[in-house]
Amino acid sequence: QVQLVESGGGLVQPGGSLRLSCAASGNIARISVMAWHRQAPGKQRELVATMVTSGGSTTYADSVKGRFTISRDNAKNTVYLQMNDLKPEDTAVYYCRARALTSGYWGQGTQVTVSS
Repeated sequence: QVQLVESGGGLVQPGGSLRLSCAASGNIARISVMAWHRQAPGKQRELVATMVTSGGSTTYADSVKGRFTISRDNAKNTVYLQMNDLKPEDTAVYYCRARALTSGYWGQGTQVTVSS
């Protein structure tokens, strides 16, 4: 089992920045991919960014390329999502997800609201 706890969401003005954190615990040695997803009201959950734990390769949704960065701190078992130049359309609940062997694990989500 893997437990994930997100933090760092909040209210920010357009053009501002936020950094989300996802702290992992449990059987973390089995995690092969970490990812951030988001779900806006009335919309389907979408993939935002991924990181392969072995090697650290990353991918991003076209809508966030150049603005968001996924990174990790192995010593803290934590994955981050640095979000810059935020736009109102980035407003959503952001979820951390871990893939371990054939299982997927979700965090509880953290709300990000971009508004003036």
